[in-house]
Amino acid sequence: MTPARRIATLFGIGHLRPAPGTWGSAAAVALGVAIDHAFGFPAFALATLAVIPLGYWATARAVAGSADKDPSEIVIDEVAGQWIALLFPAAAFWSRGMEDWALAAWPGWVTPFLFFRLFDIWKPGIVGRADARGTARGTMEDDLWAGVFAGIATVAAAGLWHGVMGR
Repeated sequence: MTPARRIATLFGIGHLRPAPGTWGSAAAVALGVAIDHAFGFPAFALATLAVIPLGYWATARAVAGSADKDPSEIVIDEVAGQWIALLFPAAAFWSRGMEDWALAAWPGWVTPFLFFRLFDIWKPGIVGRADARGTARGTMEDDLWAGVFAGIATVAAAGLWHGVMGR
């Protein structure tokens, strides 16, 4: 297996069945929370910024010469998108001085996971348009957009839960 294929499949996690995208997303949450816990939000933000171009590179290399530009075992796109979704609560907690939020505030990582899976599967609007390209670039971009949508939905849900409902 080439280095690009190892990265694109997240070291084989993309080969897990059923639902390799969900396995990839779950692994991304665990890894993202671990990075944030061990090294803090700035390191997690930098890791997110690094995984995006890495994902573009690995995906393009892994599908080069193949008719299928979005095979199910490619899950580095889920990592990038899921980490974008996780950045929203991580940034909110970090800005309030809560360094170890992931252990104390589990909805802070469960909610973006669920919203990310929803938007990644549903593919509304620009998410679906990126996916419809049928290119390695589109493979990455649909998940990046799903991550943005999931992050916004997470913030909105937290606002409703804590603000409107007074919890």
